[in-house]
Amino acid sequence: MAQVIKQGISAAAAEEADRKVRQAVESMLAEVAARGDAAVRELSRKFDRWSPASFRLRHDEIAAIVSKVPAGTLDDIRFAQQQIRGFAQAQREALRDVEVETLPGVILGHRNIPVGSVGCYVPGGRYPMVASAHMSIVTAKVAGVPRVIACTPPNEGEPHPATIAAMHLAGADEIHVMGGVQAVAAMALGTETIAPVDMLVGPGNAYVAEAKRQLFGRVGIDLLAGPTEVLVVADETADVAMVAVDLLGQAEHGPTSPAILVTTSRALAEALPAEIERQLKVLPTADVAGEAWRDYGRILLVANREEAVVEADRCAVEHVEILAREPRWFLERMRNYGAMFLGPETNVAYGDKVIGTNHTLPTKGAARYTGGLWVGKFLKTVTYQQCTPEASVVIGDYCSRLCAIERFWGHKEQADLRLRMYGGRDIGLDSPK
Repeated sequence: MAQVIKQGISAAAAEEADRKVRQAVESMLAEVAARGDAAVRELSRKFDRWSPASFRLRHDEIAAIVSKVPAGTLDDIRFAQQQIRGFAQAQREALRDVEVETLPGVILGHRNIPVGSVGCYVPGGRYPMVASAHMSIVTAKVAGVPRVIACTPPNEGEPHPATIAAMHLAGADEIHVMGGVQAVAAMALGTETIAPVDMLVGPGNAYVAEAKRQLFGRVGIDLLAGPTEVLVVADETADVAMVAVDLLGQAEHGPTSPAILVTTSRALAEALPAEIERQLKVLPTADVAGEAWRDYGRILLVANREEAVVEADRCAVEHVEILAREPRWFLERMRNYGAMFLGPETNVAYGDKVIGTNHTLPTKGAARYTGGLWVGKFLKTVTYQQCTPEASVVIGDYCSRLCAIERFWGHKEQADLRLRMYGGRDIGLDSPK
C-alpha cells in the first residue's frame, strides 16, 4: 500500500468549491438563454472589462492583428500546426467506412460523418493559450467539419495577436474575442448574432468546464476538462530537479492543478519538497504554482513498480510522465491516463505545445473511461443496413419470433409484413393486440 508523504486538499473542500461554481454557471447560462447578446455583453463587461462594438472580428481586423505578430512567431505557429495536422490526418486515415455482407443479401455498414458545426474555446485569461487553437480548430478541420467558430477572451485589454493568428492559420471560419461562460453559452445556445453550434470543444477554467457540463445534451462536448493534472512516476534514476520542474510546469496552469509524484525511491520522495521550494523562489509563476502545490500537490511512496502502476491507474490523471528505467514497461501495463510521456527526454510541455498529439485531455478521473480530444471526436459513426427480398425473409423469421418473446406486437408485424410480401407466408394477421 502506498505511503502518503504529502497529502492535498480534502475531498469535502474540493466539493464545496465545485458547488459554488455550479451555482454561478447555472445563473449565467440562464441569463444568456433569456437575453442573448445583451447578457453576453454584460457578462463580458463584468468579467473581462471588454465591450467592443462587435465581438466577431472582420477579415480586415484579423489581417491587421496578424500583421503585428513577428515572422518568427508565425513560423513557429505553422510548425506546431503542421505537427498536429499531420498526426490528426494519420488518425483520420485509420478511421474507415465499413460495408460488409454478413449473410447472403444482408448488407451492413457504417459511415464516419463530420458534425455540422463546432465551437472551439481557446483560453486566454491568465495565459494566452495559443496552442489550444491548434488542438481544436486544426483537428476539427482535418475531420471535415464545415463550420468552425472560435472564441478567445481579450488578453490585457485587447485581442492577443498570436492567439488570433493561430486561430486564423488553423482555419477558423469565425473568430470572436469573447471569453468565459458567456462565450461557451453564446456558441452553444446561439444569440441574435451567433448561430448555435452542434458541439463544444476546448479546455478552460472551472467555470468554462462546468458550463460545458451543464450544456451537454443540448450540444455535444469533447470531454469535461477540469484543471490541468500531472503525475510523475519515478524511480531512483530520476533527477529530483527534473521531477520538480515537470510538476511545477503543470501546476502553474492554475491554483487548483494537481501535481503528483508516485515513486519507489524514498530518497526522491523526501528530497522533492525542498527542491520544489527552491525552484519556487525563482519561478515567475510561483504565485500560482506554489498555491497549486500547497493545496493539490501529493507525494506517494510505493514498494515497487508494480505498485506504482496500481497507484497511477487509481489516480487516472491527465498527463503521466515516466521518469524510470524501461519507460515502455509502464506503457504496456498502465491503463488509465490521458497522455503518457516516456523517458526524461520527453515532457508534458512538448505535448501541450508542439509535438503533435492533442493536449485536450481527460481530468478528474475521467481517464478511466475516455481518452482526449482527437479527430474521431468530430465524427459521427452512423450505421446503415439493407436486405434483398430473400434476405428479408431469413431475417424476418428470426425477428418475428424474437419480437413475440418480448410481446412487441407492432415490431413483430413489421417483420411479418415482409414475410407475407417477400416470402408468401400467411403469418401475423391474427397476432394478439
